[in-house]
Amino acid sequence: MLKVQNISKSYGSLKVLDNVSFELQQGDLVSVVGASGAGKTTLLQILGTLDRPDSGTICYDDVDVTQLNENRLAAFRNQHIGFVFQFHNLLPEFTALENACLPALIAGKSMRQAQEEAMQLLQFLKLEGRSHHKPSQLSGGEQQRVAVARALINRPSVVLADEPSGNLDSKHARELHELFFQLRDQYKQSFVIVTHNEELAAMADRQIVLKDGKKQ
Repeated sequence: MLKVQNISKSYGSLKVLDNVSFELQQGDLVSVVGASGAGKTTLLQILGTLDRPDSGTICYDDVDVTQLNENRLAAFRNQHIGFVFQFHNLLPEFTALENACLPALIAGKSMRQAQEEAMQLLQFLKLEGRSHHKPSQLSGGEQQRVAVARALINRPSVVLADEPSGNLDSKHARELHELFFQLRDQYKQSFVIVTHNEELAAMADRQIVLKDGKKQ
């Protein structure tokens, strides 16, 4: 489903990723671990097409995204890749439902269809009673679940999560970790999760360990 071959990336004289390769199948939940500066976030940004590698290929099914121009890349990203960030990145003026709808609206779905699909996800995430609340009215854990709904609404090929529980207390972090596995089982959703959380890393199907930009 996702095949990464020989990805390298440098910023000036600093080599951040060095010939990294791995494969991801549908329903896989993989953690990316390593010390600060090992290249974890850079790898996630490249997988998410937010940055381009200096060399190597990234294929989602039969599409090599390293060969797409910016317009096609933006459309591919919207339809095939979901993102969950440490600090949620919700729009403060929008409700939970409106935040969850955004990727579907960008993809061209009608407001009615987007809202129906967003509500289904919010119900699954036990947020139906909070759908019309704005982020400032939600707890950290609730905000992160809204971010998960937003990431899932277009049924992406893979969800990329960058330290998703890093801003949560231990209780909400554990709940979020369990949620990822429920989503994997319910929707056959694939995840690549950058984390320093040893509990989550150990729960993953497998770990990708980076050291000095190299896959160990």
